[in-house]
Amino acid sequence: MEYRPQEMETRWQEYWKANQIFRVNPDSSQPKYYCLEMFPYPSGKIHMGHVRVYSIGDLIARFKTMCGFDLLHPMGWDAFGLPAENAAIEKNLHPSLWTTQNIASMRGQLEKLGLSYDWDREVTTCLPDYYRWNQWLFIKMFERGLAYQKEGSVNWCPSCETVLANEQVVEGECWRCARLVIQKRLTQWFLKITAYAEELLSSLTTLTGWPERVLLMQKNWIGKSSGLELRFPIVGRAESLTIFTTRPDTLFGVTFLCIAPEHPMVPLLIEGTSEREAVLSFIKKAQGQDKTVRTSLTLEKEGIFTGAYGHHPLTDEKIPIFVGNFVLMEYGTGVIMAVPAHDQRDFEFATKYNLPIRIVIAGPTGVPTGAYVDEVGVLVDSGRFTGLAVQEGQKAICKFVEKKGVGQEKIYYRLRDWGISRQRYWGTPIPILYCKQCGIVPVPLSDLPVLLPEDIPFTGKGGSPLSQSPLFANVVCPKCHLAASRETDTMDTFFDSSWYFLRYLSPHETKAPFDSPSAARWLPVDQYIGGVEHAILHLLYARFFTKVICDLGLTNIREPFSNLLTQGMVIKDNAKMSKSKGNVVNPDVLIDQYGADTVRLFSLFAAPPEKDLVWSDDGVQGAFRFLTRVHRMVSRYGGSEMIVPVGGADTLGVGTPIYRMTQRTIKRVTEDIEKFSFNTAIAALMEFYNFLSHEMEHPQTAVPFYKETVRGAMDHLVLLLSPFAPHLGESLWEMLGHPPSISQVAWPSYDPAWVEDETVEVVVQINGRIKAKFNAQAATPDEVLQKRAFDEPKIIAAIAGRPIKKIFVIKGRLINIVL
Repeated sequence: MEYRPQEMETRWQEYWKANQIFRVNPDSSQPKYYCLEMFPYPSGKIHMGHVRVYSIGDLIARFKTMCGFDLLHPMGWDAFGLPAENAAIEKNLHPSLWTTQNIASMRGQLEKLGLSYDWDREVTTCLPDYYRWNQWLFIKMFERGLAYQKEGSVNWCPSCETVLANEQVVEGECWRCARLVIQKRLTQWFLKITAYAEELLSSLTTLTGWPERVLLMQKNWIGKSSGLELRFPIVGRAESLTIFTTRPDTLFGVTFLCIAPEHPMVPLLIEGTSEREAVLSFIKKAQGQDKTVRTSLTLEKEGIFTGAYGHHPLTDEKIPIFVGNFVLMEYGTGVIMAVPAHDQRDFEFATKYNLPIRIVIAGPTGVPTGAYVDEVGVLVDSGRFTGLAVQEGQKAICKFVEKKGVGQEKIYYRLRDWGISRQRYWGTPIPILYCKQCGIVPVPLSDLPVLLPEDIPFTGKGGSPLSQSPLFANVVCPKCHLAASRETDTMDTFFDSSWYFLRYLSPHETKAPFDSPSAARWLPVDQYIGGVEHAILHLLYARFFTKVICDLGLTNIREPFSNLLTQGMVIKDNAKMSKSKGNVVNPDVLIDQYGADTVRLFSLFAAPPEKDLVWSDDGVQGAFRFLTRVHRMVSRYGGSEMIVPVGGADTLGVGTPIYRMTQRTIKRVTEDIEKFSFNTAIAALMEFYNFLSHEMEHPQTAVPFYKETVRGAMDHLVLLLSPFAPHLGESLWEMLGHPPSISQVAWPSYDPAWVEDETVEVVVQINGRIKAKFNAQAATPDEVLQKRAFDEPKIIAAIAGRPIKKIFVIKGRLINIVL
């Protein structure tokens, strides 16, 4: 029987759908397992990166189902976003239509892959029944002080004409369009993620199922620093500048202060000074630079004197105040104390502008001649603290400052509140009204959802598109019933993806974002799978939302994902697959040619999941050949008299080579799947196939219970292969006489007494005389032993091109070569 994967796969996909094989059983008493891959943006077509991550998730889901878990394995669409709006501008097509068409196309592609999703739980974030709950969550955060509005310097993409969060700026460029990001002052809505900074940091230690790389990235992004906050009064004014330092031991070495160009105190500092115009010109130039560039170690440090001085609270000196391009408002207080002798950046700046350099730390080798930055040594020229060791001096100076009332010890975080306002159409409307009488008013919960208006011209220009709809923008205040206006910005789309895994629990719920009993049943997600590029963006935001939602009393969990697997990229021609590089492989073409099982098997076999997958046409063909051979063997022998009918007791052959190989393979494949070593699991299946194929070609029917043992081995080969190649698994299972569906059959267990590798010594003779010996696994096929024998140097030398008459392999222990 010829292997025709396309016909086979269509048939089984229809069977799964008609029989709701993957639908969650609400009455199940089995232990739960929530398996989830990050949902895609509906761009129109899936690519091999999608195939890889969804094949990984599907393998885990099918395996866990067969292991007896009640499985939740949903899929949905991260459907709001800029590409849909850009398409509307370019093609005069409404974003909703463009998105709906793309979802239909991509869902069809996912169904062709045979993925085991419960499509009854499909979630689409651009639909009102989803974004209504975005708005509900926003209002709940607003009520708790976690959503607030302020004016500030924001990352602005001139191309996309919208604000970007810090996490969305990659090396100074917009994460979407790769255009240079500039700074702009706007009034924006923020979520107070900093209120959870300490918990977000400390609870990283509980995420034992996450990659260390991701944990470190989040730890560094949160960036906790312990130090001293100190006030420097401005000479001649009542105001002060506050600095934060992690090196209070260097306070006596401060020779100037440096303030961020965006700092609100700058106008006061330059008021009435001759330096004003020059400073304003410098600020304009600095604000045009990207923040990442401004903090780069390679950036030329530039500054300008403001004309103002600060008063050093410990030395009573006048300290000049500069505006510096390397100081950011987002870090610390936006003002730094500069210690040129003990900070390389400050040293370079002081050298350039001929500012004093005062040494206050002597290292182990004496007084340094350059910027000595180590926290080892003793304090010098530091008043009453001279002679103290660095750590001792830090503690003593902090206590002195606090006693004097000019500062206090404090903890700072690098993490900043999340700006969510976006000047775009295709996103969730922010549910806020502005009333001259009542001020900022949240939309009443009973009026949700605030729907996106349809009367919007898509030009890509002119700020927030929603402001162009009078019907949307002009409303009545629900409190005083006077005229009011709506907020016309929309939410950052990462708001949508920060809680979507909760909506899957009860996607049709109309009274709450999700059903609390379902949350108690299914949370947290047991296995989450996606790209490492989301380590800071999505994963940090999802952790934040989970903690907020717990505090709202909706769940009892504080971390969303117990285990995280971050898969590598798909590489072709030494570069990541992308349209711009012209190296994309269309999954549809591969599925039409080789079938979905081949594409899935290749993506799982070509590399460990956490590593990059290097594309190989030969690898795809190799996967197809393997499946074809398995199909040929089972279709040829499955119904023959060489094996007993279904129900034969394979345990009757305990201890035979076939039984031993079967048990060993079950153990290897099971353990490899559990530790995500999918490629080695497939290698074990290939070895098992080779072993069985040899057995079928050289049957040992005289061995007691041989047919029963072969039956058990072939059943197990198909069972073990089925999560990797589910369509073929169903067909072969049916050929072997079993009813469908194989996905509902229990995963096999192994007999521990027969899984240890048994090695034997193999003796090689030439014309009856021993020439070599080597060790091999028991039950190794004869042809494999022969090949191994001819690799032995002594055998190669003894034969030396002489003709071979016969070769005898006796019980896998003796090889006799007759010349």
